[in-house]
Amino acid sequence: QVQLVESGGGLVQVGGSLRLSCAASGNIVRPYTIGWYRRVSGKGREMAAYMEDDGSTMFSYDVEGRFFISRDDAKKMIYLQMNNLKTEDTGEYFCYAHPQPYHGVEYWGRGIQVTVSS
Repeated sequence: QVQLVESGGGLVQVGGSLRLSCAASGNIVRPYTIGWYRRVSGKGREMAAYMEDDGSTMFSYDVEGRFFISRDDAKKMIYLQMNNLKTEDTGEYFCYAHPQPYHGVEYWGRGIQVTVSS
């Protein structure tokens, strides 16, 4: 079992930056896909960024060029650096991981709130 706990959310002004962290614990055996999903106003939960075990990344159109995902395997941490934040980035952010290859097992954090004020 793997547990994921997010931290680093909060209130930031438009144009500001935040770094979300996700601490992983439990039986983590690579390879893994990791990611960040979010639930923003008027939308369901959507993928914001993910990283395959080989380091390749993918970002949603809305965040590409502003958000960056990284991992520190020694510390069992996953990060989401968010720059040039917009009010439409306001929402709840979830850390995510699944073993590779995908076979239906998914791990989710409880989510953390990010609020971008104008």
